[in-house]
Amino acid sequence: MREAQQQTFTTHDDVQLFYRHWPGTPEPGEPRKAVLLFHRGHEHSGRIAHLVDELDLPGFDFFAWDARGHGLSPGARGDSPGFATSVRDVQTFCEHLSATYQIDEENIAVIAQSVGAVIVATWAHDYAPRIRALVLASPAFKVKLYVPFARQGLALMRRWRGNFFVNSYVKARFLSHDPQRVASYDSDPLITKAISVNVLLGLYEAAERVVADAQAITIPTQLLISGADFVVHRQPQEQFFERLGSLRKEKHILPGFFHDTLGEKNRGHAVASARRFIQQNFAQPSERPSLLNADRLGLTCAESESLAAPLPHNSLRDLYWRMTRASMRLGSQLSSGIKLGFDTGFDSGSTLDYVYRNTATGKSGVGRLIDRNYLDSIGWRGIRQRKLHVEELLRLAMQQLRDQGREVRIVDIAAGHGRYILEALQGVSPLPESILLRDYSDINVRDGSALIREKGLEGIAQFVKGDAFDRADLAALQPKPTLAVVSGLYELFADNQMVAASLAGLAEAVEPGGYLVYTGQPWHPQLELIARALTSHREGQAWVMRRRTQVEMDQRVEAAGFRKVSMRVDEWGIFSVALAQRVS
Repeated sequence: MREAQQQTFTTHDDVQLFYRHWPGTPEPGEPRKAVLLFHRGHEHSGRIAHLVDELDLPGFDFFAWDARGHGLSPGARGDSPGFATSVRDVQTFCEHLSATYQIDEENIAVIAQSVGAVIVATWAHDYAPRIRALVLASPAFKVKLYVPFARQGLALMRRWRGNFFVNSYVKARFLSHDPQRVASYDSDPLITKAISVNVLLGLYEAAERVVADAQAITIPTQLLISGADFVVHRQPQEQFFERLGSLRKEKHILPGFFHDTLGEKNRGHAVASARRFIQQNFAQPSERPSLLNADRLGLTCAESESLAAPLPHNSLRDLYWRMTRASMRLGSQLSSGIKLGFDTGFDSGSTLDYVYRNTATGKSGVGRLIDRNYLDSIGWRGIRQRKLHVEELLRLAMQQLRDQGREVRIVDIAAGHGRYILEALQGVSPLPESILLRDYSDINVRDGSALIREKGLEGIAQFVKGDAFDRADLAALQPKPTLAVVSGLYELFADNQMVAASLAGLAEAVEPGGYLVYTGQPWHPQLELIARALTSHREGQAWVMRRRTQVEMDQRVEAAGFRKVSMRVDEWGIFSVALAQRVS
C-alpha cells in the first residue's frame, strides 16, 4: 500500500485547502504523470483513497483534495462562496501541482464522482484544460429531490432568508452494497450531511449549462453510470454523453450499482475499465478535434445561422420577438442606457462604457427603474465581471514583465473608451512606459482621448484610430508592445479568418516572451434575445453572435504563436478572460 503525504495549497482567495499525495515511481526518462481524484458531495479525500492501490498505476502520482467545507479543509461544512469558486479551485489546484511537482497539464488524468464530477465537468467546459483523460462516475447533473417543486421552493426561501443548509436524506445503505463502506460512512466524523442551498442551486445551474453545451468538452472522457442510483437522475448523464465533443468517449452502465459507483461492493470491473482508459490515453498521442474552421462547420456555426434566419411571419415566436422589440423601443424613450444602445449599437464602445459605469439614468423615476433593470441583466453583469478580470490579468502581466526586468508597453487594438485599461493602472507603480489605445470609431477615439486627459495620463498614453483586423498595420506597431489586449472584440465577429489575421498581426508585433490578454464568450443564456431584439453597431443590423468555445478560442491563439498561462471565468460561465505568452 502506498503511503499518503498530507499537504495544503493556497487558493486564489488565500484559503489553505487540504490534499493527500501518493508519490509514484515513473520510469527513468519518462515525464511525471498524475491522477487526480475528486470525492463525492458530503465526503472527503480519505473516502476515495482506496482507489490509489486498486487502480494499480505505480508510475503515476496520485492526488486527492478535500473540497472547501469538507474533510480537513476549512469553511462551513458543505458550503463554498459559490459553485464557480469550487470550479476555480480545481484550476488553482492544477496550477499548484504543475509548479510544485513539475507535472504538465497534458500528463494529468482526472477521476471524479457525483458532485465532484459536476465540478470537474464544469472546469473542463469553462477552462478547457489540456488534460489527458477524464473519468466521471455518476455525475450529479440532476439530484433526485423527490419533493415536488423543491428546487423552486429552495430558491424562493433563499431570497427570503439568505443562504441556509439542508441535510441529505440519503441513507448509507442506499449508496453502496459494500457493508464496510456503509459502516464507515455512518461512523466517519469527517462526513458532513449538510449542503448549503447556495452550493446546491449552483450545482443545478452549472449542470444544466454543461449538459446543454457538452460538445465544448473535447477531453477523452469515460462515463460510468450506476444502474440503480437512488440519488441522481440518469437522463442528464445520457444527454451529456451523447453531446460530448470528445473524439474518444466511452459509456459504461453498471447494472445494480448504487450511487457510490467507485465504492460499490463489486467495483472491480469499473475500476479496471477506468485503469484501461487512462493507460490507453497515455499510450498514444493526445488527439483533439481541430476547431480552427468552426465558423464554417459545426454546432456553433449552425446555431448562429439559426439565430440569423427570419422567423415565419406572424408565428408565435415572431409575434413574441416583435413585441419584445416594441417594448424595448418604448423603454428607450425613458431609459438612457436602452436609448444609447439603439443609437450607437448595443455592442458599441459607448454602450460598454455606460455598462461599466453602472449608474442608472433616465427620464423620471420610472426611466431610472427601467434602466436599472436593463443594467442588471445577466449579460451586462457578466460584462462588468469581465472588466474586473481583464484588469486583474493586466496587473498580473505587468508585474511579471517588471519581475523580468522588462518595459511595459501596452497596446489595446479595440479599446472602446479604454476605461478598463486606464482603471487597471490604479495603484500600479511604476506606470507603463507607453499605452497605445486604438479603435475604429471616431466617437471612441474622441471619448477615449478625453478619458486619458481626465486620468492625467497624457504623458504615456495616446488614442488613435485603427483597424483591429489589419494584419500589416498591427505587425508594424511602434513601439513594439510587450502586452497586447483584445477585449470584447472577437466575440462580435463570426469569421475566424478575420480573427486569425488580427492575431497573426499581434504575434508579429508582440516581443517574444510578451503577453496577450484576450476574452471569449463560450456561453450565453440570452443569445436569442440579443439576436432578435438588439441591434449592432453595424448600421442597425441585428446583433447575431456566434459563440466560440474556450477550446476554439485557445486553439486560435495557440495557432498564432501564443501559449495560455492563466484564465478567469465569471460565475455564470458567460465570459472568459485569458492571459497568454508569446512563444519564442
